[in-house]
Amino acid sequence: MSEKNIVWHEGKVTKLHRQNMNRHKSAILWFTGLSGSGKSTLSVELEKSLYEMGIKTFRLDGDNIRHGLNSDLGFAEKDRNENIRRIGEVSKLMVEAGLMTLTAFISPYKKDREFVRSLMEGGEFIEIYVHASVEECENRDPKGLYKKARAGKINGFTGIDSPYEMPVEPELIINTEVMTINESVLKIISYLKEHHYM
Repeated sequence: MSEKNIVWHEGKVTKLHRQNMNRHKSAILWFTGLSGSGKSTLSVELEKSLYEMGIKTFRLDGDNIRHGLNSDLGFAEKDRNENIRRIGEVSKLMVEAGLMTLTAFISPYKKDREFVRSLMEGGEFIEIYVHASVEECENRDPKGLYKKARAGKINGFTGIDSPYEMPVEPELIINTEVMTINESVLKIISYLKEHHYM
């Protein structure tokens, strides 16, 4: 199908309508960091707290998405780029639906995270850098991936033989080496309240 034959069809229910009905704004809470830094754990606990506060949410997790939507992708750089592009587009739809969308992806490349930010309106992309050193993540190694990478069983593993580009100006930095899960959740909720998302 030629692109010139594709026309955007506007609806009569807008993002603002949905946000007003939900009584809170919608945005992407984009958790980025090394494997084992605590992204998924933190996103799960934050979603639970937001749900208990009456906030409508949906959570997208890196491993979960690769079981379905992105099951055809590997871990080469072009596949990682496509992984994040798809997640960005899905997240944008979730924000249009009025949901507070939590995404937990290593997303190692700055340009990919900036691409997702560019899809959104101002204030709708909240980059949360979940910081923990490679050494700490390797000590935790909850999935045994660092051990496999060191043994040469996984190639292109972020932080070992593939780069991770730290966010330059994230909206939030959560240092999981010094902050508890509860402290981290409260810090994010405080940010959302202070910036009038809820």
